Amino acid sequence: MSQECLLKDVIHSPRLERLLDFLRCSPTPWHAARTMARRLEDAGYRRLEETQAWSLTPGDRFYVTRNDSSIIAVNLPTAPLETLRMVGAHTDSPCLRLKTNAAKTSAGWLQLGVQVYGGALLAPWFDRDLGIAGRVHVRHADGRLEGVLINVAAPVAIIPSLAIHLDREANEGRAMNAQTQMAPVFLQHGDVGDFHRLLLEWLEAQHGLTDVSVLDFELGFHDLQPPSVVGAGQELVASARLDNLLSCFIGLEAMLEADGSQGVVLVANDHEEVGSASACGAQGPFLADVLKRINSQVGEAGDEGYIRLIQSSRMISCDNAHALHPNFKDKHDAEHGPEINAGPVIKVNANQRYATNSATAAMFRDICEESGVPVQTFITRADMACGSTIGPITATEVGVPTLDVGVPQWAMHSIRETAGTKDIEYLIRALTSFFNRAELS
Repeated sequence: MSQECLLKDVIHSPRLERLLDFLRCSPTPWHAARTMARRLEDAGYRRLEETQAWSLTPGDRFYVTRNDSSIIAVNLPTAPLETLRMVGAHTDSPCLRLKTNAAKTSAGWLQLGVQVYGGALLAPWFDRDLGIAGRVHVRHADGRLEGVLINVAAPVAIIPSLAIHLDREANEGRAMNAQTQMAPVFLQHGDVGDFHRLLLEWLEAQHGLTDVSVLDFELGFHDLQPPSVVGAGQELVASARLDNLLSCFIGLEAMLEADGSQGVVLVANDHEEVGSASACGAQGPFLADVLKRINSQVGEAGDEGYIRLIQSSRMISCDNAHALHPNFKDKHDAEHGPEINAGPVIKVNANQRYATNSATAAMFRDICEESGVPVQTFITRADMACGSTIGPITATEVGVPTLDVGVPQWAMHSIRETAGTKDIEYLIRALTSFFNRAELS
């Protein structure tokens, strides 16, 4: 087959098109959870509310959200509930969030002050076309309060770099100050009231809201360059927020492809990038609350039954891994440098920054072997610090045996990240086999 035909096949892959569409539609955690919810509803899952009584039966398929930014989807088996196959991911990504009183003026420009969310690589944010998206809470004329999502997918702001002529040492490496150097320019000759006026206009244009007052908001900037397939052989996908929307997408695809014979849970938490310590984060009670309600209705009720269910279950925490960078090979341990498009990565750390142990890793290796999926291992250099994931936090809070895996990627925490197109299929295949697997041990 010619290279031209190969490129055409990749470009028109339905799965890849779904991924690109998901990334385009998910500029914030709230949008990501909503997009996932819509796909679940299209597949027959019903929405449950945490504030209402639940009535669950074997074979039920449902989802629930918390804070509108975290989501849990569940497929119950028709047989008695004895184990659950769980996959975890997170909906948030490092970004620039607007301050509450964001509007300020300087040198004839209205600018919007920002705070850095998570451990963002700041340099790539300069000279990008930026839109604004997030959640806004309003009060209607009748006093009713409502939260709505907005997505201004137009280039309304930019953070201009300082010219090399005015900073001859710019390429020598220097610290960037988010307080003084990264406020995006928004409107020439504008005043502080113009942002509020435009926010009301966006609410009217996107939701038809005309007689409301804005009480508060959680808004951030996002890059308007669309996700794309990159490389002469179309080997790569490049986009904002691959960490960790790629894992959310992969987990959802696997769940919807599973045969439904086993109990399956997909959890996508918010706030991983800032430590997970929130009501909807992995360190909060969201997952445990849902699991307890499930067990009380379709499992072996009581503390004894719940503990037996958790210890008979397994969790795969999915969060992208650091791929071997061709320009910085020395940043990896020589024996543990995952390659892009060479399969999912088991992440290991002796100090439990990852939750993997030999038992959970062996299970995943066995799944990959049965599925014909190549598998790799990442261990950081002994002289470098290691990041973490929701894996150790979920294992600590819930007690479920857990391992950490992920698709290898470059430029983690940049405004634009890169991963391999083949690895997406590899991990979906492995997780689908995990969801269908009759025996977990």
